Amino acid sequence: MYQKDIHKIWLATGSEKVYLEPSMANRHGLIAGATGTGKTVTLKVLAESFSDMGVPVFVADIKGDLSGMCAPGTENKHIRRSIDTMGITDFNYTSYPVQFWDVYGKQGLPVRTTISEMGPELLARLLGLNDTQSGVLRIVFRVADDKGLMLIDLKDLRAMVQYVGDNAKEYKLTYGNISPQSVGAIQRALLTLEDEGGEIFFGEPSLELADWVDLAEDGRGMMNILECSELFQHPLLYGTFLLWMLSEIYEMLPEAGDLEKPKLAFFFDEAHLLFDDAPKALVEKVEQVTRLIRSKGVSVWYITQNPTDIPDSVLGQIGNRVQHALRAYTPNDQKALNAAAKSFRTNPNFNTAEAIQALGVGEALVSVLDSDGVPSVVERANILPPKSSMKAVDGILLQSVVLASLLRDKYAAEEDRESAFEQLNEEREEAAKAEAEAKAKEEKEKEKAEKAKSAKKKTSSGRKKTTAFERAVNSTANTIGREVGKKIVRGIFDTFFK
Repeated sequence: MYQKDIHKIWLATGSEKVYLEPSMANRHGLIAGATGTGKTVTLKVLAESFSDMGVPVFVADIKGDLSGMCAPGTENKHIRRSIDTMGITDFNYTSYPVQFWDVYGKQGLPVRTTISEMGPELLARLLGLNDTQSGVLRIVFRVADDKGLMLIDLKDLRAMVQYVGDNAKEYKLTYGNISPQSVGAIQRALLTLEDEGGEIFFGEPSLELADWVDLAEDGRGMMNILECSELFQHPLLYGTFLLWMLSEIYEMLPEAGDLEKPKLAFFFDEAHLLFDDAPKALVEKVEQVTRLIRSKGVSVWYITQNPTDIPDSVLGQIGNRVQHALRAYTPNDQKALNAAAKSFRTNPNFNTAEAIQALGVGEALVSVLDSDGVPSVVERANILPPKSSMKAVDGILLQSVVLASLLRDKYAAEEDRESAFEQLNEEREEAAKAEAEAKAKEEKEKEKAEKAKSAKKKTSSGRKKTTAFERAVNSTANTIGREVGKKIVRGIFDTFFK
């Protein structure tokens, strides 16, 4: 809960209140814990606090319960007990300004991007390509860029892959080897993606992430909620799409330096999906974006079951941590538990590893950065209750919010402007037309030559017969003529060469 009087986020209460410094929020955060331990409540409290301080928020809603942010919460004994025991005096149930989004366009405004915007690296992961096939895909993108061709949807990419494959010999010396096997593998992967419904992601108008960095009329940050219950059924699509969003935000925002509060808070739920089977190069790119995006004023929060789901190179960029309960049933669980415990500054009042296993629902071990950027000693604390509804809203209310959106006219209708597919087809048709015209001309010339040959033969066959005397005279004359002709020809060429 954002405390305006002290300009801090009151996140939890243990032996003392735990506050998050807004100026340290862009050092990113981790919310971890087993299923059902309270991660969603922590996410909601943080998101509401950012909104209250005028920071726009993005959050992926996997289970559908975050839609309740557009409705005020209701009293129950658990929330009342938390309010009373924590000494909260200014708690008011309230709704938040929400913008609903949905890749499938069912529970929110459609979210689309273009093939060109996603780029070859993320698309290669989405298609499950190996290094060689990924290299060919990069060539496809490079050729498209050099030819000024826009790749908007899957039909554009299929046409471009086919074009590069058909002209592989021409492009080999400039761009590198383009094997038919790799071209075929990419085309098969595109068919698989289309069969899984992946074509719905790509198109126009593409999402302009600047529309997320917006405030409501009352000055609170807009809550951008991406409905993901259906998208989450395809984990690779989900992880890749959210990573694209994060990278686009990084490219969009200018350098901001040290700010009093973030420009945007980005919550990445089920973050382990981003790193499952991810190649080393991609993990390094995520680490780079996480490290550099804080200078753009973006606060990134990774939500996952276990801290070990996140690579150490990324964990090293995270300064604020909320650890809910973990269970240690197996040796691997025990190892993960000890790793989580060692990531905190020790509190002499309790054993961190034992406390993680003993935490109740809504309890957490919390460590945040102070104003100097130093991690606080870990505190065992209860997370504050959220002000908005914990339940998913009904479809009627949700659709009324979607229909009332000022961005609806911008994104609702899909567009299909001329792009690589149409331009390559036009180029192919023009080439075929030119070839047909050349062939027709050749046939015409051939026909003309045949007619001339036939006419000549007809003329020869129509000459009158000569007598023996005439043949003798002609033979003598021809002999003399040939001799004279040879001299003339030689003379002419001699002169030409002189």
